[in-house]
Amino acid sequence: MKRNISVTHWITTLLLAFVVLSCVEEIDIDEEFKFEDVIVIEATLTDEKKIQEFLLTRSYEFETKGPIPEQNADVRIVVNDGESILFLEDSPGVYRSEIEFAAEAATDYQLFVNTNEGRSYQSPKVQLTNSVPIDNLTAERQVNSIGNEIMAILVDSYDPTRQSNYYRYEYEESYKIIAPDWARKDFVVYRQDSISPDAIRPLEEQTCYNTVNSNSIIVTSTTNLSEDRVSGFSVRNISADDPVISHRYSILVKQYVQSLEAYTYYDILNQLSGSDNTLAQIQPGFISSNIRSTQDRNEKVLGFFQVSAVTEKRLYFNYEDFFPGEPLPPYFIECGRGAPPIVSQAVPPTYPLFDAIEAGLVKYLEENLNQGQLQGPYTTVPRGCGDCTALGTSEPPEFWEE
Repeated sequence: MKRNISVTHWITTLLLAFVVLSCVEEIDIDEEFKFEDVIVIEATLTDEKKIQEFLLTRSYEFETKGPIPEQNADVRIVVNDGESILFLEDSPGVYRSEIEFAAEAATDYQLFVNTNEGRSYQSPKVQLTNSVPIDNLTAERQVNSIGNEIMAILVDSYDPTRQSNYYRYEYEESYKIIAPDWARKDFVVYRQDSISPDAIRPLEEQTCYNTVNSNSIIVTSTTNLSEDRVSGFSVRNISADDPVISHRYSILVKQYVQSLEAYTYYDILNQLSGSDNTLAQIQPGFISSNIRSTQDRNEKVLGFFQVSAVTEKRLYFNYEDFFPGEPLPPYFIECGRGAPPIVSQAVPPTYPLFDAIEAGLVKYLEENLNQGQLQGPYTTVPRGCGDCTALGTSEPPEFWEE
């Protein structure tokens, strides 16, 4: 399963232009408008029995390709001031618990991190939040505020005890891909100047599947409502012309019940990520992490340690269910047709079709019966249009249902 894009990567992307403090105080923007290298700790325990996973990275500058992993750290959870559960580094910056376990109610959990450079960090003691099931997960064809048609994925849940109030959502969406220009034949290259459609292409290149995890912060609160009820909350809005819904689509939605502190943390991140002009609209410097340095109270730390109850629900639908008889959305890529010559008329000659095949750029479609000047004898399409494995995998997910 693909890992969710780290929420703390939002922090380093959005806030590394200015200092993020662990307490609220005014700062001089001109003085603080600079990159600062700080540790980023994303640590969420859940009540799912599994190998729990934490991410440790460093903030990074805009021109850097991605987060810098914090490697060779000692990471552990202490339970009720007694038992320690170690987290071992599975890959750079990714720490996984050495045992499967689920967070339990009325139990204190505390995070301790010691880096390879000798820096130490810890969280307060945190307990598991209340568990609230997802009552309904539905899809609905709608028109959004700017007049565009969408498919809205909506969640309903209810806590009659009114002990929850703060919710965060993640999703994992999977969808079927059918290559529109799949052909039964495929090229066989004998030499650079000798190519023929003599192979039989496997059916596995016609229908594929892809799974993508959410990469946004989705939070809501019921504190201003008369009941602790989430009703018709949209966790995903899919444009009606998005190719992910072209055939069969599935989404798994996870609902995390959060503490007020965790909700506030994520809500501020969400506001920052949605702001067109962060510096102009939101006073910078103000995400309150609950992880502190044990050696330097002024050291800035990004991230949050939380213990959340999680429930989940899966939904399937077909495009025909909501758009019967309507044209499919545009395909993922442009499927323009070409007919590269086998041998060019250049001096010395080049081999355009061979080069395109070797680079994995094209697939055979059909004979070019109306061959024009400077064209070859075969019509080709971009690889992704004739071979779905360029965009997904031929094996359906284990959970997939038709």
